[in-house]
Amino acid sequence: MSDVLEIENLWIPMSDGCRLAARAWLPADAERSPVPAVLEYLPYRKRDGTRSRDESMHRWLAARGFACLRVDLRGTGDSDGLLADEYHERELADGVEAIRWIAGRPWCSGRVGMIGKSWGGFNALQIAALAPPELGAVISVCSTDDRYADDAHYMGGCLLNENLVWGSVLLTIDAQPPDPLIVGPSWRERWLERLEAAPLFPEIWMRHPRRDAYWRHGSVCEDYSAIRCPVWVVGGWADAYTNAVPRLLAHLDVPRRGLVGPWAHRYPHDGLPGPAIGFLQEARRFFERWLAGRGEGLEGEPLYRAWMPAPSDESGGRWIGEQSWPAPRIRPRLLHFAAGALVASPPREGAALVIRSPQDTGLCAGSWCSYGEIELAATEQGPDDERSLVLDSEPLDAPLEILGAPRLHLAIRADRPLALLAARLEEVTAAGRSRRVTYGLLNLCHRDGHEHPEPLEPGRRYAVSLALNDVAHCFARGARIRLALSSAYWPIAWPSPEAVELTVHTDSSRLELPVRPPRPEDEALRAFEPPAMSAPDCACDLDSSGVVRRLRGRSESGANVIRVLHDMDEAGRPVLTHFGSIDLTQGHGMVETYSIHPDDPLSARAELEHRTESRRGDWRARVESAVRLTAERGEFRLRARLEAWEGDERVFSRSWDRRLPRDHV
Repeated sequence: MSDVLEIENLWIPMSDGCRLAARAWLPADAERSPVPAVLEYLPYRKRDGTRSRDESMHRWLAARGFACLRVDLRGTGDSDGLLADEYHERELADGVEAIRWIAGRPWCSGRVGMIGKSWGGFNALQIAALAPPELGAVISVCSTDDRYADDAHYMGGCLLNENLVWGSVLLTIDAQPPDPLIVGPSWRERWLERLEAAPLFPEIWMRHPRRDAYWRHGSVCEDYSAIRCPVWVVGGWADAYTNAVPRLLAHLDVPRRGLVGPWAHRYPHDGLPGPAIGFLQEARRFFERWLAGRGEGLEGEPLYRAWMPAPSDESGGRWIGEQSWPAPRIRPRLLHFAAGALVASPPREGAALVIRSPQDTGLCAGSWCSYGEIELAATEQGPDDERSLVLDSEPLDAPLEILGAPRLHLAIRADRPLALLAARLEEVTAAGRSRRVTYGLLNLCHRDGHEHPEPLEPGRRYAVSLALNDVAHCFARGARIRLALSSAYWPIAWPSPEAVELTVHTDSSRLELPVRPPRPEDEALRAFEPPAMSAPDCACDLDSSGVVRRLRGRSESGANVIRVLHDMDEAGRPVLTHFGSIDLTQGHGMVETYSIHPDDPLSARAELEHRTESRRGDWRARVESAVRLTAERGEFRLRARLEAWEGDERVFSRSWDRRLPRDHV
């Protein structure tokens, strides 16, 4: 382990004159003995937004022989320029230039790797597909290979409320000022320029409800062969991004490994709900093998390692492994539909089962993407089950393990031209409590694909298929397998414009479970080390109210209302954190509000409010935003407001009011 030289800010020049701001951690002797470099490339403000997390990770890797750089995207944090969109062509081209610049530094051996979670995991794969010769390896965590099918915008062709949540977060992050101590006197001019050019991100994404060229850009599933460097892809079962891991393992033709653990949207060394693992030690092995030519990396591991939870009547779980993916040893088990039941053999007589869900079905779903907070997780499913068509198996006479994507095949009719279907796979304990195992959504207008949706012909029978999210799960002995089907799933997905009645025909409907038989070799898998990381910059909360709170109630009209407060108190003040080494106090709070009347899909309303504050001495900057989405039968209405203050003076204010067509949504 070597001493580390920390550089608070260095500038990476782009060919058009723009500069990207970077924070760096280098082995102290790297100028004399050049080392491989590791790049993390994000819009989340390296100066304050991810400061503590960056230090705990990159300082640890730098002490073990890597030059680590955390770079702000163009138009974010302290970097020059403007941010146009996520994964823009300019972003990826800048990334290639940054890699080339890093490789040419005297402290770099010429070999560069990328590591990233979420946005950084996305662009690591996307830049790998551009094949810069200096890029030697990629670690992609909580990411996707398909921007339309598996991201925060659409799911099965259904509009996710996460599109509004994430878009409002990005709008607010992008609107924060650069740090005057880094940028100098021009900071205010650059801030105002950034505010004036701020895109209304949810509008951009809502203008592309189909899988068109916009989404194909940056989706590496369009050409897996473009990726030519080794890849380690990592996910968590409590996260929204699990499906890309097995797909990348199945389709990449480079050295690769996959890992999915018991985590939410976090790096595994900080994994919740856990257990966390020594992820940085694993990353070190991977990068040493592919950037420095030392050791075996992860080559001695199974292609795919995953966490298998213990049965619901026990605690804990265990690591399992598969040598190939798809794994030929995993076979589908068919469960056929009967009236109120899942059965092993097709019933002799068919039945027609009706689904007509209240619009507030889904209140037990939790958030689309969990960060490990209990308040955001799915809760006991009983109230939603009462609003759904439910089919149960007989009690299991032995534990049953599944690994992969359950698939649903249905013969179905609708009484309206636009309809969605939500499918939940659940486990019902012997005590009668139901737990969601995984779920999937399908806009039935997208039944034949996401590029050219077609309305349903009311009363016509259709054959549709739906893949649920990948999962590892062990159903306990004595538990029942439950399938719950609903025609609404609020507030995860935006409702159809009319209340819908769906009819499912049992004669051609079935559920496929990917059953995994025991593998004795799992007991000999190498154990992960405990988490290791460096101590972050001294930071302390100035306000103790920084928790997530989820509140539920009813309005006077009878609408169900959910309010979620993130790092914000009831008075609308964000929780503040002080970074001692740079004498900066900063905070960002958010409130989500969703309301819907159980009898009226057009009553749906989603609102996001944000407030950020930055302080140092006499310098103060504040940003506030509010974004609201409602809908009529044929169009959405998207309204937003963005305001900024320097001290007590409001220096910027802008409003948007957009009407967007409902294209088969």
